[in-house]
Amino acid sequence: MFPIRDHNPSGRTPYVVYLLMALNIGTFLLYWPIMDEPYRIAAFFRDWALIPAEVSSGSQPLGLVTSMFLHGGILHLAGNMLFLWIFGDNMEDEMGHVGFLLFYLLSGLAAGLAQVISDPGSQIPTVGASGAIAGVMGGYLLLFPKARVDVLLIIVIFFKVFPVPAWVMLGVWFALQVVNGALVGAASSGVAHWAHAGGFVAGVLLTLPLWRRRGGPAFWQKTHGKPPHPDALYSRSTVPSVRRRR
Repeated sequence: MFPIRDHNPSGRTPYVVYLLMALNIGTFLLYWPIMDEPYRIAAFFRDWALIPAEVSSGSQPLGLVTSMFLHGGILHLAGNMLFLWIFGDNMEDEMGHVGFLLFYLLSGLAAGLAQVISDPGSQIPTVGASGAIAGVMGGYLLLFPKARVDVLLIIVIFFKVFPVPAWVMLGVWFALQVVNGALVGAASSGVAHWAHAGGFVAGVLLTLPLWRRRGGPAFWQKTHGKPPHPDALYSRSTVPSVRRRR
């Protein structure tokens, strides 16, 4: 179940979202030529990724920041940028450009610290913007729990696009991070589940002051959990089903 867009138009140009996407894509292109050279890319990540053991010892705290702009491959980068594009513009709209940038960076730092706390002795390099973007998703859930999100459902060879409330899509995503973090862990799955969960919770907490200024529960009652403006209109959101020929 993969989100492809929401029905929540923003009221201003999301310059910070554009900037963050450009930084992530530009940074990846800088080291992309060495992605097929195992020793060189391992050395690069050793210098710039988040390594929990190094942060725990105080020898490489900068990795908490630099790791937010590194990715392990094109699909990793593309998935993160899609999530940032879908949910980031509305959060920037609500928080303002400077406020959103600060929110994004703080969510990313919280996500990195959550990963360090979950496995402080790990020597496994961790990279990706997903912790910070998880914070964006957490804040989005608090402000717009019933915003409609179009998701692509893939079951073997069947494909279907349909809208679901944001709380369903984001709630399922968060639950998967917690369950996988508890049962599998980053070492086995290759995914920093606790960084995702930590960033998500941080995003909710960092958005609480804004939500309270909007009226808190009264804001939800006024908007019924939906964006306080008309939905974006799209043409029929379907992908034809593909069936195996007999």
